Amino acid sequence: MNNPIIILDFDGTIADTQSLIIRTMQQTIEHLGLPQRTNGECAAMIGLPLKETFTRLIPMDDETGDRCVDTYAEFFNQNNQPGTVPLFPDVKETLEGLHRNGATLTIATSRHRASLMAFLNEMNMESLISYIVCGNDVNHPKPAPDMVEKTLEALGTSKENVFVVGDAVYDIGMGRNAGVRTVGVTYGNGKRNELEEAGADHLIDGFAELAAIVENFSRPISSL
Repeated sequence: MNNPIIILDFDGTIADTQSLIIRTMQQTIEHLGLPQRTNGECAAMIGLPLKETFTRLIPMDDETGDRCVDTYAEFFNQNNQPGTVPLFPDVKETLEGLHRNGATLTIATSRHRASLMAFLNEMNMESLISYIVCGNDVNHPKPAPDMVEKTLEALGTSKENVFVVGDAVYDIGMGRNAGVRTVGVTYGNGKRNELEEAGADHLIDGFAELAAIVENFSRPISSL
């Protein structure tokens, strides 16, 4: 069996960006004079491409959606100061262990590449990640399977022993649509019942639990 390939979401799975994103979304909504939405309603959109987070959240025309994207980017650059976004507990240690044991670690995120790379650089995580797919790298965003398929094509591997790990139903949907195993994390932006209903193969309450799941499914049958 091939070494495991782990396709990771970023926001709400690796890093706790929720407060930064919600704050920036609310500033954007207020600045543009759009109908108010609760923090919970904003959080439910995290994981979608940026424009879609607003067009799903509030009925609007295409031009207003573009204005939301531009305004959000301005506020985000102001709000995103060094140290604003922390890793979730045990993320780096767990990924380092999986990497040492032969796992290939990748990221599939709706976030733009520039901001993702800035975060990974600040967190000293770049050396762990072998491949990255961002929202504008594919024709169809999550929950379409495109990001998984692009990753596997780039790595030259099959769907065997592949895990999609994410906190949102969009992540689980992407993995299921691609025909690979899915792991939902319950500490991020999604809710446990939503991840269950989306069909996650596994649910974990802390990132360190991922190591055991990967090990169990990666171990040859003769050694079980």
